[in-house]
Amino acid sequence: MQRLRSSQLLRRPLLESRRLGGGYCTSSSSEKIVASVLFERLRVVIPKPDPAVYAFQEFKFNWQQQFRRRYPDEFLDIAKNRAKGEYQMDYVPAPRITEADKNNDRKSLYRALDKKLYLLIFGKPFGATSDKPVWHFPEKVYDSEPTLRKCAESALKSVLGDLTHTYFVGNAPMAHMAIQPTEETPDLPSYKRFFFKCSVVAASKYNIRNCEDFVWVTKDELLEFFPEQAEFFNKMIIS
Repeated sequence: MQRLRSSQLLRRPLLESRRLGGGYCTSSSSEKIVASVLFERLRVVIPKPDPAVYAFQEFKFNWQQQFRRRYPDEFLDIAKNRAKGEYQMDYVPAPRITEADKNNDRKSLYRALDKKLYLLIFGKPFGATSDKPVWHFPEKVYDSEPTLRKCAESALKSVLGDLTHTYFVGNAPMAHMAIQPTEETPDLPSYKRFFFKCSVVAASKYNIRNCEDFVWVTKDELLEFFPEQAEFFNKMIIS
């Protein structure tokens, strides 16, 4: 009888809790929960190696050249052995610095190709202490969605229109922060913000909507938009 009572006591809070993400999370009725999306474009080109790494690779190559097998020049010289009239295509690498880089066009995805880019929108987020719009991530207050992941999908869908060229990484949030009112902001509501990671898939441009403005920024640029939370985002975003 005692074991039955204890199991009922353990089951009750689970039934009364709301399902978030892949599990359960209890929350008071007055505390809101917000799902935010870290929408990222992955690197397009390989970053340039660190000078120390490049110097070591060059030393390693020159050292190995001493012990390499010497092949006949006729075998190595492909140009001399190429038959007349054979199709030839010279490879010309694309520039690493694009026109968007030169013009500092932060609305373009075709910039900072060797770094990740993150979407920020300009508007009034939940918990704003004034009516003045600010830069923030796509977000939505958790309402009646079956999971918090679905809430995050709705947040991004409201900005992009559809989720065709997107990929959410996992069902669980990557990080969260608890917001509490302070002496400077006593009117600030108490809420928790959960961050979900989503990646750009096979897209070079999105029709961003439902916001006053938007930018695609690197991690270093993103930290400049959030100086008070710079330490938190620096740990959350691994670039």
